[in-house]
Amino acid sequence: MRKLLILLFSICMFIYPIQSFADMAEGDMIVTLGENLTEVQKNGLLSEMGAPKDVQIVTVSNQEEHQYLGKYIAKSLIGTKAISSSAITIAPKGSGITVKTKNINWVTDEMYVNALITAGVKDANIYITAPISVSGTAALTGIIKAYEISADKTIPEEVKQAANQEMVETAKLGDSIGEENAAALIAKVKEEIAKNKPKNDEELRKIIEQAAKDLNVSLSEKEMQRLIDLFNKLKNLDIDWNQVSDQLNKAKDRISKFLHSEEGQGFLEKIKQFFIWLIDWIKSIFS
Repeated sequence: MRKLLILLFSICMFIYPIQSFADMAEGDMIVTLGENLTEVQKNGLLSEMGAPKDVQIVTVSNQEEHQYLGKYIAKSLIGTKAISSSAITIAPKGSGITVKTKNINWVTDEMYVNALITAGVKDANIYITAPISVSGTAALTGIIKAYEISADKTIPEEVKQAANQEMVETAKLGDSIGEENAAALIAKVKEEIAKNKPKNDEELRKIIEQAAKDLNVSLSEKEMQRLIDLFNKLKNLDIDWNQVSDQLNKAKDRISKFLHSEEGQGFLEKIKQFFIWLIDWIKSIFS
């Protein structure tokens, strides 16, 4: 009788599977927690995130951090404990990605947005936090892992690696030219790649040089070569560049240095010319 019940249960499970993460709807949340958090820290972060009691939780291990980041940064920066955590809330279709952080001291909000767009993440509000100040490099691993589960979509391993490499390279570049400039530069180059698909290193170099010029920043030859290597990797992957372009357009107002770009400067110039005209008109009244 017991064997029969088990068999019937198995058949029912096959015909009527348990609701999957893919059934998540707008407003639903999934949480990633570092494996090495204490129970007190976990409860504190869940409260801080405003997570419901029945929230789905994905655990991120230190081993996974080293798997995705070990090629790009020193082991000492990754550390031996998985701490940083995140909450991913499903956003309305077509709304793009938003990121907010707390206690993250190296990777900026814009860097996460850029890397997540590369990974194919879309329409999500993401909150990244930790109980203590950390670099934040590990959080991307958890977010991508959770997004795969929530969207029931497998992100190719090479795309995950590329997204992590992009985030690290942008953070390194931020140490040299400033965090906002670095994030804006990466976004501008990706947008141009999506439009024009460079055929060789020379065309790619020109795109990077123009983006740097628009942002009024200088790159060393070593930084230039690292970026060429990164973008060559990205353009050779099976990435939906139309989606990348669309998500970048949605995120433009969240890229802090946008107003310093060519498009942003054009907007500011129009405002400037309006006030010049206004002042001249007022002067003419009293002359």
